[in-house]
Amino acid sequence: MERIVLAHGAGGVETSEILQRLIFSKVPPGLKRVEGGVGIDFPDDAAAIPVGDGYIVITTDSYTVSPPYFPGGNIGTLAASGTINDVVMMGARPIAALDAIIVEEGFPVKTLEDIVESMISIFAKEGVALIGGDFKTMPKGQIDGVVITTVGIGISKGHVIVDKPREGDKIVVTDFVGDHGGVILANRLGLETNIVSDVKPLTNLLPVLEKYRPYIHAARDPTRGGLAMVLNDWAKATGTVIVVDQGKIKVRDSTRAIADMAGIDPLYLASEGVAVLAVDATVAEEIVEELKKAGFPEAYIAGEVRKSEKYKGIVLARTEVGGYRILEPPRGELVPRIC
Repeated sequence: MERIVLAHGAGGVETSEILQRLIFSKVPPGLKRVEGGVGIDFPDDAAAIPVGDGYIVITTDSYTVSPPYFPGGNIGTLAASGTINDVVMMGARPIAALDAIIVEEGFPVKTLEDIVESMISIFAKEGVALIGGDFKTMPKGQIDGVVITTVGIGISKGHVIVDKPREGDKIVVTDFVGDHGGVILANRLGLETNIVSDVKPLTNLLPVLEKYRPYIHAARDPTRGGLAMVLNDWAKATGTVIVVDQGKIKVRDSTRAIADMAGIDPLYLASEGVAVLAVDATVAEEIVEELKKAGFPEAYIAGEVRKSEKYKGIVLARTEVGGYRILEPPRGELVPRIC
């Protein structure tokens, strides 16, 4: 591809390829991270800079979701929750955020005010200070409504969680997957649905992450590209085979129905209030029980990480009839502008 297409921003294979071409291949190795920290040498949703006995964790993201309002939230709640969650997934406690808002000429001020209030209310509820930002407008027709870019800052005492699943790890998922993607997809198709976006902060996860930090080898929220992309990223990065039980992965019937109508695997649909963990098998069941007590009653074990000499870097889904299929990473547009 010699021109940018929507698929480049969908979070799947094309996103990985364009980032490799534009960024990862061009930044000198010594500048991909701060010494002793985590950066684009090991791409994740956030970066870490060592400070004293801990780390400052920083994340940035742009939110372009269309429509800006959806059942369960809006672009403001999405921006705040997504920012917080990217910090939490490295095991850090979010403390501050910055925002940059770009809005189209003619956009209703009352609507923008409601969106911004929604964002601020999430930050306020979670005790995250909004310490700076920027505001700009674009002529009508040169931007679609409103775009919000954020920076999140967190503190981690001790080491951060870097996504390096190990052989034998169990894959733990905190909730039903795909609800946010299902809501946006239904809207695009003009269908009525009872699905509500799962968008929410995951700060309740922090006590569990802190308690079991030595046993948690990876943590990610399955946003663009869904659960399938997270697992494929992990398998590729570690040269392992991740096997999940398709019958155990929780997908609501309404979300599955919308995905089937669109011809999309529901495991490709984004979640905005779900965490996926790779944890030591010896404490997996214990962690699931702790998650349930922490406010994630649907938490479950979905699969495991295996070593294979013949096959490396792939994800296998065990079907309900006992067979296996390769769960490939998502390709194409799928559901553009989902977050």
